[in-house]
Amino acid sequence: MKVVKFGGSSLASGVQFNKVANIILSDSERKIVVVSAPGKRYSEDIKTTDLLIALAQAIIEDGEEKKALEAVLQRFADIVSDLTLDKTLLTNIDRELRKLMSQYKNDAPRLMDALMASGENQNAKLMAAYLSKRGKEATYVSPDEAGLLVTDDPGNARILPEAYEKLRKLKQMSGILVIPGFFGVSKQGHIVTFPRGGSDITGSIVAAGVEAEVYENFTDVDSVYSVNPQLVNSPKEMREITYREMRELAYSGFSVFHDEALQPVVTKKIPVCVKNTNHPEAEGTRIVAERSQNGCPVVGIASDKGFLSINITKYLMNKEVGFGRHLLEILEDECISFEHTPSGIDNISIILRDHQLRNGKEERILERIRTELKVEDVQVERDLAMVMVVGEGMCRTVGIASKATEALAEAGVNIKMINQGSSEVSMMFGVDAKHADLAVQSLYYKYFTPVNHI
Repeated sequence: MKVVKFGGSSLASGVQFNKVANIILSDSERKIVVVSAPGKRYSEDIKTTDLLIALAQAIIEDGEEKKALEAVLQRFADIVSDLTLDKTLLTNIDRELRKLMSQYKNDAPRLMDALMASGENQNAKLMAAYLSKRGKEATYVSPDEAGLLVTDDPGNARILPEAYEKLRKLKQMSGILVIPGFFGVSKQGHIVTFPRGGSDITGSIVAAGVEAEVYENFTDVDSVYSVNPQLVNSPKEMREITYREMRELAYSGFSVFHDEALQPVVTKKIPVCVKNTNHPEAEGTRIVAERSQNGCPVVGIASDKGFLSINITKYLMNKEVGFGRHLLEILEDECISFEHTPSGIDNISIILRDHQLRNGKEERILERIRTELKVEDVQVERDLAMVMVVGEGMCRTVGIASKATEALAEAGVNIKMINQGSSEVSMMFGVDAKHADLAVQSLYYKYFTPVNHI
Protein backbone atom coordinates (compact mmCIF):
# COMPACT_ATOMS: atom_id res chain seq x y z
CA MET A 1 0.00 0.00 0.00
CA LYS A 2 1.18 3.50 -0.86
CA VAL A 3 0.20 6.78 0.75
CA VAL A 4 0.37 9.62 -1.76
CA LYS A 5 0.17 13.32 -1.00
CA PHE A 6 -0.48 16.13 -3.50
CA GLY A 7 0.50 19.74 -2.83
CA GLY A 8 -1.43 22.90 -3.59
CA SER A 9 0.05 23.51 -7.03
CA SER A 10 -0.94 19.95 -7.98
CA LEU A 11 -4.58 20.72 -7.17
CA ALA A 12 -4.92 24.35 -8.22
CA SER A 13 -7.42 23.79 -11.04
CA GLY A 14 -9.59 21.27 -12.81
CA VAL A 15 -6.75 20.55 -15.25
CA GLN A 16 -4.47 19.72 -12.34
CA PHE A 17 -7.18 17.59 -10.70
CA ASN A 18 -7.29 15.50 -13.86
CA LYS A 19 -3.51 14.98 -13.78
CA VAL A 20 -3.70 13.92 -10.13
CA ALA A 21 -6.52 11.48 -10.81
CA ASN A 22 -4.54 9.93 -13.65
CA ILE A 23 -1.56 9.44 -11.34
CA ILE A 24 -3.69 7.86 -8.62
CA LEU A 25 -5.47 5.52 -11.01
CA SER A 26 -2.24 4.47 -12.74
CA ASP A 27 -1.15 2.46 -9.68
CA SER A 28 -3.56 0.26 -7.73
CA GLU A 29 -1.25 0.45 -4.68
CA ARG A 30 -2.07 4.16 -4.29
CA LYS A 31 -4.93 3.58 -1.87
CA ILE A 32 -4.65 6.54 0.49
CA VAL A 33 -4.53 10.09 -0.91
CA VAL A 34 -3.76 13.19 1.19
CA VAL A 35 -4.56 16.54 -0.40
CA SER A 36 -3.64 20.17 0.15
CA ALA A 37 -5.86 23.18 -0.53
CA PRO A 38 -5.88 24.56 -4.11
CA GLY A 39 -2.70 26.55 -4.68
CA LYS A 40 -1.77 29.18 -7.23
CA ARG A 41 -2.87 28.67 -10.84
CA TYR A 42 -0.42 31.33 -12.07
CA SER A 43 2.25 33.49 -10.44
CA GLU A 44 -0.05 36.41 -9.52
CA ASP A 45 -2.81 34.15 -8.21
CA ILE A 46 -3.73 33.83 -4.53
CA LYS A 47 -3.61 30.50 -2.70
CA THR A 48 -6.92 29.28 -1.30
CA THR A 49 -5.41 29.14 2.19
CA ASP A 50 -4.53 32.83 1.92
CA LEU A 51 -8.11 33.58 0.84
CA LEU A 52 -9.34 31.71 3.91
CA ILE A 53 -6.96 33.64 6.15
CA ALA A 54 -8.33 36.87 4.67
CA LEU A 55 -11.86 35.62 5.38
CA ALA A 56 -11.01 34.90 9.02
CA GLN A 57 -9.31 38.29 9.40
CA ALA A 58 -12.33 40.07 7.90
CA ILE A 59 -14.60 38.47 10.49
CA ILE A 60 -12.19 39.14 13.36
CA GLU A 61 -11.52 42.77 12.43
CA ASP A 62 -14.90 44.10 11.31
CA GLY A 63 -17.36 41.23 10.95
CA GLU A 64 -17.77 41.92 7.22
CA GLU A 65 -17.11 38.68 5.41
CA LYS A 66 -19.21 38.86 2.21
CA LYS A 67 -16.47 39.67 -0.33
CA ALA A 68 -13.91 37.43 1.32
CA LEU A 69 -16.36 34.51 1.39
CA GLU A 70 -17.27 35.01 -2.25
CA ALA A 71 -13.58 34.85 -3.22
CA VAL A 72 -13.18 31.51 -1.44
CA LEU A 73 -16.32 30.03 -2.93
CA GLN A 74 -15.30 31.15 -6.42
CA ARG A 75 -12.06 29.14 -6.21
CA PHE A 76 -14.01 25.97 -5.50
CA ALA A 77 -16.70 26.89 -8.03
CA ASP A 78 -14.04 27.08 -10.77
CA ILE A 79 -12.87 23.55 -9.98
CA VAL A 80 -16.40 22.17 -9.81
CA SER A 81 -17.18 23.79 -13.15
CA ASP A 82 -13.96 22.56 -14.80
CA LEU A 83 -14.69 18.98 -13.70
CA THR A 84 -18.48 19.22 -14.27
CA LEU A 85 -19.13 17.96 -10.75
CA ASP A 86 -22.49 18.10 -8.99
CA LYS A 87 -23.14 21.72 -7.96
CA THR A 88 -24.60 20.61 -4.66
CA LEU A 89 -20.97 20.28 -3.60
CA LEU A 90 -20.73 24.07 -3.71
CA THR A 91 -23.89 24.46 -1.68
CA ASN A 92 -22.40 22.18 0.96
CA ILE A 93 -19.12 24.12 1.03
CA ASP A 94 -21.00 27.39 1.51
CA ARG A 95 -23.10 25.90 4.31
CA GLU A 96 -20.13 24.37 6.13
CA LEU A 97 -18.08 27.56 5.95
CA ARG A 98 -20.96 29.59 7.36
CA LYS A 99 -21.40 27.05 10.15
CA LEU A 100 -17.74 27.40 11.17
CA MET A 101 -17.93 31.19 10.94
CA SER A 102 -20.91 31.19 13.28
CA GLN A 103 -19.48 28.63 15.67
CA TYR A 104 -16.13 30.36 16.19
CA LYS A 105 -16.89 34.03 15.47
CA ASN A 106 -16.02 34.99 19.06
CA ASP A 107 -12.90 32.86 19.30
CA ALA A 108 -10.26 34.25 16.90
CA PRO A 109 -7.62 31.45 17.19
CA ARG A 110 -10.25 28.72 16.69
CA LEU A 111 -11.87 30.61 13.83
CA MET A 112 -8.53 30.97 12.05
CA ASP A 113 -7.74 27.27 12.46
CA ALA A 114 -11.17 26.09 11.37
CA LEU A 115 -11.29 28.27 8.26
CA MET A 116 -7.69 27.62 7.22
CA ALA A 117 -8.32 23.87 7.45
CA SER A 118 -11.36 24.22 5.19
CA GLY A 119 -9.20 24.53 2.09
CA GLU A 120 -7.87 20.99 2.49
CA ASN A 121 -11.12 19.63 3.89
CA GLN A 122 -13.32 20.76 1.01
CA ASN A 123 -10.70 19.89 -1.59
CA ALA A 124 -10.62 16.32 -0.30
CA LYS A 125 -14.36 16.07 -0.85
CA LEU A 126 -14.01 17.36 -4.41
CA MET A 127 -11.24 14.87 -5.15
CA ALA A 128 -13.28 11.95 -3.79
CA ALA A 129 -16.23 13.08 -5.89
CA TYR A 130 -14.08 13.37 -9.00
CA LEU A 131 -12.53 9.93 -8.57
CA SER A 132 -16.03 8.50 -8.11
CA LYS A 133 -17.10 10.23 -11.30
CA ARG A 134 -14.18 8.53 -13.02
CA GLY A 135 -15.75 5.20 -12.05
CA LYS A 136 -13.63 4.30 -9.02
CA GLU A 137 -14.71 3.56 -5.48
CA ALA A 138 -13.48 6.61 -3.59
CA THR A 139 -14.38 7.87 -0.11
CA TYR A 140 -13.70 11.12 1.68
CA VAL A 141 -12.39 10.37 5.18
CA SER A 142 -12.31 13.22 7.67
CA PRO A 143 -9.38 13.48 10.12
CA ASP A 144 -11.87 12.68 12.88
CA GLU A 145 -12.96 9.46 11.16
CA ALA A 146 -9.38 8.56 10.30
CA GLY A 147 -8.29 8.93 13.92
CA LEU A 148 -5.95 11.92 13.52
CA LEU A 149 -6.04 12.93 17.18
CA VAL A 150 -3.89 15.95 18.00
CA THR A 151 -3.09 18.31 20.85
CA ASP A 152 -5.48 21.20 21.42
CA ASP A 153 -3.05 24.02 20.58
CA PRO A 154 -4.39 26.22 17.73
CA GLY A 155 -1.95 26.50 14.85
CA ASN A 156 0.54 24.14 16.45
CA ALA A 157 -1.05 20.68 16.52
CA ARG A 158 1.04 17.68 17.56
CA ILE A 159 -0.08 14.14 16.86
CA LEU A 160 -1.06 12.10 19.92
CA PRO A 161 0.55 8.64 20.26
CA GLU A 162 -2.81 6.83 20.30
CA ALA A 163 -3.61 8.22 16.84
CA TYR A 164 -1.30 5.70 15.16
CA GLU A 165 -3.33 2.77 16.48
CA LYS A 166 -6.54 4.38 15.21
CA LEU A 167 -5.03 5.08 11.79
CA ARG A 168 -4.20 1.40 11.33
CA LYS A 169 -7.85 0.60 10.63
CA LEU A 170 -7.63 2.54 7.36
CA LYS A 171 -5.88 -0.51 5.91
CA GLN A 172 -9.13 -2.47 6.16
CA MET A 173 -11.26 0.05 4.27
CA SER A 174 -12.04 -0.59 0.60
CA GLY A 175 -11.48 1.65 -2.39
CA ILE A 176 -9.46 4.84 -2.54
CA LEU A 177 -9.47 6.94 0.63
CA VAL A 178 -9.08 10.72 0.34
CA ILE A 179 -7.97 12.51 3.52
CA PRO A 180 -7.48 16.27 3.93
CA GLY A 181 -4.03 17.35 5.03
CA PHE A 182 -2.95 20.15 7.37
CA PHE A 183 -5.14 19.45 10.40
CA GLY A 184 -6.37 17.00 12.98
CA VAL A 185 -9.04 16.97 15.64
CA SER A 186 -8.41 17.37 19.36
CA LYS A 187 -10.04 15.30 22.08
CA GLN A 188 -12.07 18.41 22.85
CA GLY A 189 -13.55 18.17 19.35
CA HIS A 190 -11.79 21.19 17.85
CA ILE A 191 -10.17 21.49 14.43
CA VAL A 192 -6.46 22.16 15.01
CA THR A 193 -3.94 22.87 12.24
CA PHE A 194 -0.37 21.65 12.07
CA PRO A 195 2.48 24.17 11.71
CA ARG A 196 4.04 25.17 8.39
CA GLY A 197 4.10 22.27 5.91
CA GLY A 198 1.05 20.72 7.57
CA SER A 199 -0.16 18.61 4.66
CA ASP A 200 3.25 16.97 4.41
CA ILE A 201 2.98 16.21 8.13
CA THR A 202 -0.45 14.62 7.66
CA GLY A 203 0.81 12.43 4.82
CA SER A 204 3.78 11.29 6.85
CA ILE A 205 1.64 10.49 9.90
CA VAL A 206 -0.85 8.49 7.83
CA ALA A 207 1.97 6.61 6.07
CA ALA A 208 3.44 5.67 9.43
CA GLY A 209 0.03 4.73 10.84
CA VAL A 210 -0.75 2.26 8.05
CA GLU A 211 2.90 1.21 7.69
CA ALA A 212 2.88 2.06 3.99
CA GLU A 213 5.34 0.56 1.54
CA VAL A 214 6.28 4.09 0.47
CA TYR A 215 5.09 7.66 1.03
CA GLU A 216 4.91 9.52 -2.30
CA ASN A 217 4.94 13.29 -2.09
CA PHE A 218 3.91 14.96 -5.36
CA THR A 219 4.82 18.56 -5.93
CA ASP A 220 5.83 20.77 -8.90
CA VAL A 221 9.50 19.83 -9.32
CA ASP A 222 11.09 16.71 -10.83
CA SER A 223 13.28 16.09 -7.80
CA VAL A 224 14.96 17.68 -4.83
CA TYR A 225 17.91 19.78 -5.99
CA SER A 226 21.26 20.27 -4.28
CA VAL A 227 20.62 24.00 -4.13
CA ASN A 228 17.77 26.43 -4.65
CA PRO A 229 17.22 26.43 -8.45
CA GLN A 230 16.47 30.15 -8.29
CA LEU A 231 20.10 30.75 -7.34
CA VAL A 232 21.89 28.38 -9.73
CA ASN A 233 21.14 27.40 -13.34
CA SER A 234 20.52 23.67 -13.91
CA PRO A 235 21.39 22.60 -10.36
CA LYS A 236 22.33 19.04 -9.51
CA GLU A 237 19.43 16.67 -8.90
CA MET A 238 19.48 14.35 -5.92
CA ARG A 239 18.29 10.85 -6.74
CA GLU A 240 18.65 9.61 -3.18
CA ILE A 241 19.14 11.33 0.16
CA THR A 242 18.96 10.17 3.77
CA TYR A 243 16.42 11.25 6.37
CA ARG A 244 19.13 13.08 8.31
CA GLU A 245 20.37 14.94 5.24
CA MET A 246 16.85 15.96 4.26
CA ARG A 247 16.11 17.08 7.80
CA GLU A 248 19.16 19.38 7.76
CA LEU A 249 18.29 20.82 4.35
CA ALA A 250 14.60 21.29 5.18
CA TYR A 251 15.55 23.06 8.40
CA SER A 252 17.87 25.32 6.42
CA GLY A 253 15.22 26.60 4.05
CA PHE A 254 14.47 23.87 1.50
CA SER A 255 10.79 24.38 0.68
CA VAL A 256 10.18 21.00 -0.98
CA PHE A 257 9.73 19.11 2.27
CA HIS A 258 9.11 20.51 5.73
CA ASP A 259 11.51 19.19 8.37
CA GLU A 260 8.81 18.21 10.90
CA ALA A 261 7.12 16.05 8.27
CA LEU A 262 9.93 13.51 8.32
CA GLN A 263 9.68 12.37 11.93
CA PRO A 264 6.79 9.86 11.61
CA VAL A 265 8.26 8.06 8.58
CA VAL A 266 11.76 8.06 10.08
CA THR A 267 10.48 6.12 13.08
CA LYS A 268 8.99 3.43 10.82
CA LYS A 269 11.79 3.69 8.20
CA ILE A 270 9.26 4.24 5.42
CA PRO A 271 10.89 5.54 2.21
CA VAL A 272 9.67 8.88 0.87
CA CYS A 273 9.63 9.61 -2.85
CA VAL A 274 9.33 13.23 -4.01
CA LYS A 275 7.85 13.38 -7.54
CA ASN A 276 6.40 15.89 -10.01
CA THR A 277 2.66 15.94 -10.69
CA ASN A 278 3.32 17.56 -14.07
CA HIS A 279 6.02 15.03 -14.99
CA PRO A 280 5.12 11.84 -13.09
CA GLU A 281 7.37 9.62 -15.19
CA ALA A 282 10.46 11.38 -13.80
CA GLU A 283 12.39 9.30 -11.29
CA GLY A 284 12.13 11.83 -8.49
CA THR A 285 14.11 11.82 -5.24
CA ARG A 286 13.99 9.02 -2.68
CA ILE A 287 14.48 9.87 1.00
CA VAL A 288 15.74 6.78 2.83
CA ALA A 289 17.46 5.65 6.03
CA GLU A 290 20.77 4.88 4.31
CA ARG A 291 22.24 5.53 0.88
CA SER A 292 25.36 4.79 -1.11
CA GLN A 293 27.78 7.73 -0.93
CA ASN A 294 28.90 7.36 -4.59
CA GLY A 295 31.85 9.68 -4.01
CA CYS A 296 29.59 12.62 -3.08
CA PRO A 297 30.37 13.70 0.49
CA VAL A 298 28.20 16.83 0.19
CA VAL A 299 24.62 16.48 -1.05
CA GLY A 300 23.26 19.99 -0.70
CA ILE A 301 23.73 23.64 0.22
CA ALA A 302 20.95 25.69 1.79
CA SER A 303 20.42 28.88 3.74
CA ASP A 304 17.76 30.51 5.83
CA LYS A 305 17.42 34.05 7.11
CA GLY A 306 15.69 35.56 10.12
CA PHE A 307 18.27 34.75 12.81
CA LEU A 308 19.99 36.73 15.51
CA SER A 309 22.76 35.92 17.93
CA ILE A 310 23.04 36.77 21.64
CA ASN A 311 26.80 37.07 22.18
CA ILE A 312 27.97 36.72 25.79
CA THR A 313 31.43 37.30 27.23
CA LYS A 314 32.67 36.44 30.73
CA TYR A 315 36.26 35.82 31.81
CA LEU A 316 36.81 32.22 33.01
CA MET A 317 33.35 31.21 31.80
CA ASN A 318 34.65 27.70 31.15
CA LYS A 319 35.50 27.30 34.86
CA GLU A 320 32.04 28.29 36.10
CA VAL A 321 29.97 25.18 36.84
CA GLY A 322 26.33 25.55 35.75
CA PHE A 323 26.79 28.66 33.58
CA GLY A 324 25.35 27.03 30.45
CA ARG A 325 22.48 25.44 32.36
CA HIS A 326 21.53 28.76 33.95
CA LEU A 327 21.70 30.54 30.59
CA LEU A 328 19.40 28.00 28.94
CA GLU A 329 17.01 28.14 31.89
CA ILE A 330 16.57 31.86 31.23
CA LEU A 331 15.53 31.06 27.67
CA GLU A 332 13.30 28.21 28.86
CA ASP A 333 11.46 30.52 31.25
CA GLU A 334 10.49 32.64 28.21
CA CYS A 335 9.51 29.51 26.16
CA ILE A 336 12.34 30.12 23.69
CA SER A 337 14.17 27.36 21.84
CA PHE A 338 17.71 27.85 20.55
CA GLU A 339 19.20 26.82 17.20
CA HIS A 340 22.98 26.72 17.72
CA THR A 341 25.46 27.49 20.52
CA PRO A 342 28.98 28.17 19.19
CA SER A 343 31.34 28.84 22.09
CA GLY A 344 34.89 29.60 23.23
CA ILE A 345 36.49 29.46 26.67
CA ASP A 346 35.27 32.94 27.66
CA ASN A 347 32.34 33.48 25.32
CA ILE A 348 29.24 31.81 24.03
CA SER A 349 26.70 32.72 21.36
CA ILE A 350 23.08 31.63 21.38
CA ILE A 351 21.54 31.69 17.92
CA LEU A 352 17.76 32.13 17.82
CA ARG A 353 15.01 32.80 15.31
CA ASP A 354 14.53 36.55 15.68
CA HIS A 355 10.73 36.34 15.93
CA GLN A 356 11.13 34.68 19.34
CA LEU A 357 12.38 37.87 21.01
CA ARG A 358 9.26 39.95 20.56
CA ASN A 359 6.78 41.34 23.10
CA GLY A 360 9.39 42.41 25.63
CA LYS A 361 11.20 39.07 25.77
CA GLU A 362 14.49 40.49 24.52
CA GLU A 363 14.70 43.12 27.26
CA ARG A 364 13.83 40.62 29.99
CA ILE A 365 16.34 38.05 28.77
CA LEU A 366 19.22 40.52 28.44
CA GLU A 367 18.56 41.97 31.88
CA ARG A 368 18.54 38.51 33.49
CA ILE A 369 21.77 37.54 31.71
CA ARG A 370 23.46 40.69 33.00
CA THR A 371 22.24 40.45 36.57
CA GLU A 372 22.05 36.70 37.22
CA LEU A 373 25.09 35.53 35.24
CA LYS A 374 27.13 38.69 35.98
CA VAL A 375 28.65 38.75 32.51
CA GLU A 376 31.14 41.30 31.28
CA ASP A 377 29.31 41.92 28.01
CA VAL A 378 26.15 40.81 26.22
CA GLN A 379 25.18 42.00 22.75
CA VAL A 380 22.58 41.11 20.16
CA GLU A 381 23.69 40.75 16.55
CA ARG A 382 20.81 40.86 14.06
CA ASP A 383 20.14 40.14 10.39
CA LEU A 384 22.01 36.87 10.28
CA ALA A 385 21.61 33.95 7.89
CA MET A 386 22.59 30.36 8.55
CA VAL A 387 24.22 28.65 5.58
CA MET A 388 24.37 24.85 5.77
CA VAL A 389 26.65 22.44 3.93
CA VAL A 390 25.04 19.00 4.26
CA GLY A 391 26.19 15.45 3.58
CA GLU A 392 26.71 12.27 5.58
CA GLY A 393 29.95 11.58 3.71
CA MET A 394 31.68 14.70 5.08
CA CYS A 395 32.94 12.92 8.21
CA ARG A 396 35.04 10.56 6.08
CA THR A 397 36.39 13.16 3.64
CA VAL A 398 39.48 15.32 4.18
CA GLY A 399 39.32 18.98 3.13
CA ILE A 400 35.56 19.63 3.24
CA ALA A 401 35.85 22.55 5.67
CA SER A 402 38.80 24.12 3.88
CA LYS A 403 36.85 24.11 0.60
CA ALA A 404 33.99 25.94 2.30
CA THR A 405 36.13 28.66 3.87
CA GLU A 406 38.04 29.05 0.60
CA ALA A 407 34.81 29.48 -1.38
CA LEU A 408 33.45 32.08 1.04
CA ALA A 409 36.74 33.98 1.10
CA GLU A 410 36.88 34.08 -2.71
CA ALA A 411 33.33 35.46 -2.75
CA GLY A 412 34.17 38.11 -0.16
CA VAL A 413 31.70 36.73 2.38
CA ASN A 414 32.71 37.28 5.99
CA ILE A 415 32.10 34.27 8.27
CA LYS A 416 30.54 35.39 11.55
CA MET A 417 30.55 31.94 13.14
CA ILE A 418 31.07 28.27 12.37
CA ASN A 419 29.37 25.31 14.01
CA GLN A 420 29.39 21.56 13.33
CA GLY A 421 27.57 18.84 15.24
CA SER A 422 29.32 15.70 16.44
CA SER A 423 27.56 13.64 13.75
CA GLU A 424 29.24 15.78 11.05
CA VAL A 425 26.13 15.62 8.85
CA SER A 426 26.28 19.38 8.37
CA MET A 427 28.47 22.45 8.77
CA MET A 428 26.84 25.74 9.66
CA PHE A 429 28.23 29.13 8.69
CA GLY A 430 26.72 32.31 10.09
CA VAL A 431 26.90 35.22 7.65
CA ASP A 432 25.21 38.58 7.16
CA ALA A 433 21.75 37.97 5.70
CA LYS A 434 22.51 40.25 2.74
CA HIS A 435 25.30 37.86 1.68
CA ALA A 436 23.33 34.60 2.09
CA ASP A 437 22.60 34.01 -1.60
CA LEU A 438 26.17 34.80 -2.61
CA ALA A 439 27.45 32.39 0.05
CA VAL A 440 25.22 29.58 -1.21
CA GLN A 441 26.26 30.15 -4.82
CA SER A 442 29.97 30.20 -4.00
CA LEU A 443 29.73 27.00 -1.94
CA TYR A 444 27.69 25.22 -4.60
CA TYR A 445 30.18 25.92 -7.36
CA LYS A 446 33.04 24.86 -5.11
CA TYR A 447 31.51 21.47 -4.34
CA PHE A 448 29.43 20.54 -7.39
CA THR A 449 29.60 20.02 -11.10
CA PRO A 450 25.97 20.69 -12.22
CA VAL A 451 25.82 17.83 -14.72
CA ASN A 452 26.55 15.14 -12.13
CA HIS A 453 23.83 13.22 -10.30
CA ILE A 454 23.77 11.50 -6.94
